[in-house]
Amino acid sequence: MRKKSLIPVMPVKNGKVNGQDGAALAEFYSDNGADAILVFDLSDSDEEHDQNIGLLKEIVRCTEVPVYAGGHIRRVEDVKKILYAGCQMAVLNFGRSSNVEMAEEVSKRFGKEKIAFSISDESQYSDSLEELGSLIFWSGSDEICPVAGKLPVISISSAFTDDAVINVLSNKWVDGIASAYFSSGAADFMALKAKAADRGLQMNTLTSSYTWDDMRPNSDGLVPVVVQDYKTSEVLMVAYMNEEAFETTLKTGKMTYWSRSRQELWTKGMTSGHLQYVKSLSIDCDNDTILAKVSQIGAACHTGNHTCFYREMVKKEYHDANPLKVFEHVYGVIQDRKEHPKEGSYTNYLFDKGIDKILKKVGEEATEVVIAAKNPDPEEIKYELSDFLYHAMVLMVEKGVTWEDITRELANRE
Repeated sequence: MRKKSLIPVMPVKNGKVNGQDGAALAEFYSDNGADAILVFDLSDSDEEHDQNIGLLKEIVRCTEVPVYAGGHIRRVEDVKKILYAGCQMAVLNFGRSSNVEMAEEVSKRFGKEKIAFSISDESQYSDSLEELGSLIFWSGSDEICPVAGKLPVISISSAFTDDAVINVLSNKWVDGIASAYFSSGAADFMALKAKAADRGLQMNTLTSSYTWDDMRPNSDGLVPVVVQDYKTSEVLMVAYMNEEAFETTLKTGKMTYWSRSRQELWTKGMTSGHLQYVKSLSIDCDNDTILAKVSQIGAACHTGNHTCFYREMVKKEYHDANPLKVFEHVYGVIQDRKEHPKEGSYTNYLFDKGIDKILKKVGEEATEVVIAAKNPDPEEIKYELSDFLYHAMVLMVEKGVTWEDITRELANRE
């Protein structure tokens, strides 16, 4: 049985979502337990459409859940823009003849796994859609879905209470629900999932493969928790959990600890806003320490520092060879050169000459890599690849593409 999804709907107009910052809103949904996000582009012109595509890119960058997008799709190029913005699927509106006509073409060009359909009436459905796309958004009745078949179906529903949402999810044909209720701020995703699970529905909840009884707490009934940033693996802090804190963390998706000084439960950031959202929990070989990887909002330390471990005691000089850290450091230097030009800098020379010069150098260095690869000396290709990657990063900075964008795209290709 597939797990059922909760999907907030984000209508985008003039680069905003109901007048709000769409990227911040999407990040909030992602952190707080939404399973995906559905974006509708309500633009009236191609100019506004391009503005909304810019916001769509920001939304994808800010979230860890799939983003689906539809709305202003009038030609194949619009589907391309949506997918190149990083969305998992483009949603074709089958109430619009132009979208119906392009379905086969976009499916062949981008792959059926990248295409979804928005359908409001049985007459818009045919068995051939199973060969052209991978998902249906159904905006008809919440009670009956005549198009339910081999493709998973998400109900675009007007349900506006927890019980109404659960009633829709209880239909066997429903694989998820997209609702403005989730976008209103009234819904607590994790609490709603727990309530739905209690009703026997399969939901994406945090379920631990180890229970508290499997752990070996200290004499005070506590287990230490080492907390890491899930993106960088930087150690942020160390705290303690008792059984109640552990269970609360699983239920809410927010890191909750036991305060030894105050002798009370505390959810990190509940007062300051510097919340920690759970990405993973691991147990050590002795079952007496938990490693938590989290999405940290703001600072982890009460001093305002990102990490509690900001005071260096001893340091021996060494080269940090972590590949991503090296890439990010070099990228940061290049970005700083663009923002704060330095006289005599080769990087600034490239930026001053413009995109054509940068592209010429990228092409030249790519050719040098090909030539080096034909030679037996592996040292030569190492140097040429380094030159190519540097110039590629200059291009990335020029075009506003980050390493996070690249790694996310590569991860999506697995």
